[in-house]
Amino acid sequence: MATAIGSGAMSNSLHDLDEADLFLVTGSNTTEAHPIIGMQIWQAVRHKNKKLIVIDPRKIELTKYAAMHLRQRPGTDVAVYNGLARVIIEEGLADLDFIRDRTEGFEEAKEIIMTYTPEVVEKISGIPKEQLIEAARMYGKAERASIYWAMGSTQHINGVHGVHSIVNLAMLTGNIGKPGTGVNPLRGQNNVQGACDMGCLPNQFPGYKPVNVPENVERVEKVWGVKVPTKPGLTLTDMVNSMGTEGGIKGLYIMGENPMMSDPDLNHAKEAFESLEFLVVQDIFLTETAELAHVVFPATSFAEKEGTFTNTERRIQRVRKAVNPPGDAWEDTKIICSLSKEMGYPMEYPSASKVMDELASVTPIYECVSYEYLDKGVAVHWPCNSCSIDRTSCGTLIMGTPVLHEEKFTRGAGKFLAFEFQPPTEWPDDEYPLILTTGRNLWHWHGGSQTRKVSSLNERSPEPYMELNAADAKKMGIKNSEEVKVTSKRGGITLKAVISDRPTPGVVFIPWHYKE
Repeated sequence: MATAIGSGAMSNSLHDLDEADLFLVTGSNTTEAHPIIGMQIWQAVRHKNKKLIVIDPRKIELTKYAAMHLRQRPGTDVAVYNGLARVIIEEGLADLDFIRDRTEGFEEAKEIIMTYTPEVVEKISGIPKEQLIEAARMYGKAERASIYWAMGSTQHINGVHGVHSIVNLAMLTGNIGKPGTGVNPLRGQNNVQGACDMGCLPNQFPGYKPVNVPENVERVEKVWGVKVPTKPGLTLTDMVNSMGTEGGIKGLYIMGENPMMSDPDLNHAKEAFESLEFLVVQDIFLTETAELAHVVFPATSFAEKEGTFTNTERRIQRVRKAVNPPGDAWEDTKIICSLSKEMGYPMEYPSASKVMDELASVTPIYECVSYEYLDKGVAVHWPCNSCSIDRTSCGTLIMGTPVLHEEKFTRGAGKFLAFEFQPPTEWPDDEYPLILTTGRNLWHWHGGSQTRKVSSLNERSPEPYMELNAADAKKMGIKNSEEVKVTSKRGGITLKAVISDRPTPGVVFIPWHYKE
């Protein structure tokens, strides 16, 4: 997204969700993974006559209310988005004025897009051409259409190409830069947006400033008083692959993450983490990863510390301490500052608000963010470069930029980037005939480090399971609730089978919350 429009964040606020005429939800089981947003979309469709298109190989709650449900073969998203774009162009539904005035690269992208006829897309994705055409017309004719997606669209081999193809659809129809429209990635965790904003990325300083640009280096060195790295670091997958190799990573400090549950190949991850000479884990529970650590720092939960969360809509919100931490647990800032002092770099912050003041000084998009406004309940959306406060139609005090790209894109002109469909590295074969998809259910979150310690949630979803279509179950002689072993080329697990019409034939689904 940043390459195409200058920002990788959700372009619109949830305040203007009701102003959309149509929602296109792809790669997101919204009601289970993002239930508040899912409920807003559900209410808009059920009670305000908004239209909904869902692109997902599996039936989800929202498909019950969708005008169209396109069930693509997993991994074929790029072909589907290109096919939708072709129909929009071919039937004269593209916003040519917007394309001319606000974008670049359209003609080059069009050459690729126009090769994806409905017939070609049907052959690749399995979506009937009539459904593809109808969905394209519906999206193209909507006065205000917004697209929502999550990790189902990004966490596979062609995820980057898929996101560019989604952005193409929005720019093609002029559905960006105004309320009720936009490209809206739903973040996978409650403060992952804030963590990225603050520079928890291998190639950027706070505010998404590249580490290899001299003026960015100068800004942070002036405030922090130290020399900072000017070369990008390793990605998460590169870090894991580096462990145990000559010249690779020997020590690691992990905060609030449990890769021994969330890594896609746990056998490989276990071997990598056990090769480390020194592992520190800072967490609120003794997770599977913490069990491998040489040192564990007991940290605090959200209810035991002061600070802010920046949510998926770029909204910065106060977190207030409700109770004192138990036992020897410390707030994250206390742990980090104490450790930093022992290592020769004292950091003293008398309050969380002082941390925010420093962040604002090195993060241009947070320039005017302060506790003065956050403590008043003002809805602050970055970029926030003015202290002007407005009031929404429902009375909410608002500050900053709820809608991005209104007059121009962050990068100037929006850039069309189209890509050819590339099949996944591995397709089903005689030995492994099924496609495995993974995701969340409503009752648990991520690796289950917190939710699986709640008895009421465990009662609703107590154990791992595999959903499979009745046709596949019959073919393999599997009965409902029967224990089965699921294997891939990299490992295997044993769990119960749930026969369901939610997956398509040839596809199974397993939620990832269970260490069993």
